Amino acid sequence: MRHYRRLVRLAYLALPADRDRHSRVLAAHAAVQRALPSRWSRPAGPGAPAVPDEDPVYAALRLRVLRAALRPRTADRLLAPRVWGLRLFTPGGAEADAALDRELAGLDAPARAAFALLAGERLTPGQAEEVLRRAGADEPARAVGRAGGLPVAAEPDPPAFDPCAVRVQATDLLRRRRTLGASLVVAALALTTTAAVLSGPPGGGPHAAHPLPVPPAGPAPDPARLVRVAPDQWQHTARVDFSAWPARGDRRDDTALLGRALTAWAQAGRPGSPTRAEPGTTTAPPTGTPQLLFAGTVDGTAVVVLYDGGRIARYTDGHAGGLDLARADDSSVTTAGAVVLRRQGTSARYLLAPWIEAADVRRIDQPDTPAKPLDRADGVTAAAPAASAAGSPAGPLADCRGAAVLQVRSSPVIAERYAFLLADLGGLVPAHLGYTPPPDRTQPAPEPREAVTPDALQAWARGGCAVPDGTPGVKRLDLWTFAVQQLPQNAGTASWVCLRADRWNGEGSAATAVLLPGARSPQRTGGGPGRACSRFEQDTVGWTWWRSPQGTEFLLVAGSRRVARITAKGPDWTADQPVPDHTLAVERPARATVSVEAVLDGGTRITPMR
Repeated sequence: MRHYRRLVRLAYLALPADRDRHSRVLAAHAAVQRALPSRWSRPAGPGAPAVPDEDPVYAALRLRVLRAALRPRTADRLLAPRVWGLRLFTPGGAEADAALDRELAGLDAPARAAFALLAGERLTPGQAEEVLRRAGADEPARAVGRAGGLPVAAEPDPPAFDPCAVRVQATDLLRRRRTLGASLVVAALALTTTAAVLSGPPGGGPHAAHPLPVPPAGPAPDPARLVRVAPDQWQHTARVDFSAWPARGDRRDDTALLGRALTAWAQAGRPGSPTRAEPGTTTAPPTGTPQLLFAGTVDGTAVVVLYDGGRIARYTDGHAGGLDLARADDSSVTTAGAVVLRRQGTSARYLLAPWIEAADVRRIDQPDTPAKPLDRADGVTAAAPAASAAGSPAGPLADCRGAAVLQVRSSPVIAERYAFLLADLGGLVPAHLGYTPPPDRTQPAPEPREAVTPDALQAWARGGCAVPDGTPGVKRLDLWTFAVQQLPQNAGTASWVCLRADRWNGEGSAATAVLLPGARSPQRTGGGPGRACSRFEQDTVGWTWWRSPQGTEFLLVAGSRRVARITAKGPDWTADQPVPDHTLAVERPARATVSVEAVLDGGTRITPMR
C-alpha cells in the first residue's frame, strides 16, 4: 500500500486511450487493487527484478499492474469500482500537460506504458524495455523508442496524470432522469412485445410471418420541457460536446415555433413529412425530450436546432422548410465545433460552439493567402462561402475548385492557442480536418495533428481533392504524407499521401495519391473502403507510372516507414530490392500490366489498395 499511488498512476498512463478520464480513473484503481497478492494469486514471475537493487515485492506488483493495463479484460471492467451519480476526472493541468495528454492518446498501449516507466518510474530505456518484455508487451524496443520522443513533464508528479487526485462533478442530472424514464418505457414495451410474440395471432403456425405495423406517431414533447443547459456549462464539464451547448437565438422562448419543430421531429419519416436524413441517420422520433441548441430568425427564416444525444435536428419553418437530421453521437471539442444553420446558394451561416473564441474562413487551395475573419453574434456567423458539390459525386473537396473551410480557435479554457479546421461538405455538421506529416527516420512515427500549420495547409492545398469521400455524414478527413521520393533525372520530389474519410456511423474509406512536381492536381493511385491508413492499419504502399521531362517512362513505388523491401513484376521483368528510403523507381521502355508487393520490417507482405 506504500506504493499504491505510484502504481495507480502507472496504470492510468498505460490504459487504452479510447476511454474517457472517468473510466480510466476507475480502471486504474481496479488494475492495482486486483494486482495485490492473495492466496489464489499466481506468482508474478521468476527471476530477479529488472532494475538492480529494486524492491522485488514492488517489482512483482508493477508487473501485475502492467499486465492488467496492457491487456484489459471484460471482467476487469465488470469488477471495476462503481461510482453512481458522480463523474471523476483528473485536473486539466497546464498547457504542456494537455499537449502531452494528446500525444499519449495517439500512442498504443505498450508505448504509453514505456512512457510511464521512463517518465514516472525514471527507468533507463534498457530497464524499461526489460520490464515491458516481462510484462508481455509487443515489440518492447519499438515501444520504448516511440515513448522516448515525448517530452517529460517538468513537474515530477503532474496532477493531470494522477488518478488519486481527482475532481468530482455531478453527472447530467436531467439527462439521467430522462434516461431512467426512457428505460422504464423500453422495459414496458419489451414486456408487452414478448407477451404478444408468445401468444401469437389465432391460426398462425410456429413459423408464420407477421410483420409488425409501424406504430402511430406519438405526441410531440412539450416545448416547456426542452432541456437547456447553463451558458457556462462547457467550462465546468469533462464532456465537451453538443450536450454542453447552451440554448441560443432570439426565439428560444417562442413556444409556438418550438412546438412546430418538435412536432416535425415526432412525425419524421411519415408519408408526406418533409424530412431529409443524412446517410446512416435514422428518422425515428427523439428519445425523451431533446436539448435546445438554437431557435431564432436567420435571414428572415425561423430555424430551430435540437439534439437528442445522438442526432442533430434542424427545423426550418415555412412552406419550403422541413426537418434535416444528421448523426452527432460521440462528438468532441472539434466535431461539435459548428452546425450549419442556413444555406443559401454558395454561402452558409454557422452556429459555432460556445468554446469557439474566433473564426476565420479560408480557401483550401490558397494556403499562402491569410484567412479572413468571420463576424459572429451570439454564436451565429455572417454568411461564409460554402463549397458547391456540383460536378463531383465525392463532394465539394473532391472537385479541386478550392473549397472554403473554417479555421476556428478555441477558448484558452479548452486549450491554449488551440486551432483546427472544419470543412463544409453540404451537411449539417462540418468535417474535422487532420494532418500527419511525412516520416523522419531519426524520429518516432509522427502522430496526427491539426491541419493549421503551413506545411499542413500546403499539403491539403495540393492533395485535398483526392479525398475518397467528401459527402454529408463524414466526421473526419485526414491527410497523411507517408513517403517523399526523389525523382530520377533530377526531376524534383514527389509526395505520396493517403487520405482517409471516417463517417459518423463508423464506416470509412481511404485513397492513396502522388503529388508530382508541376501537377495541378493529385494523381490517385488506389483506394477503397476499410480501415487502411487509420491507426488500426498504418502500413501502406502505392505505385504509378510517370514520364520524366526527358520523356523516359518510370514505374514509381513508395511505401510507409515500415516498408523494407519492394517487389515489382512486369510481363518480362522483375525488380526486387531493399528500399532504405521506402521508395523505388524502375525505368521501363513502355507501360504494361504490373504487380507490386511490399515487405514490412517484420516480414509481413502488403499490396497496394485498388
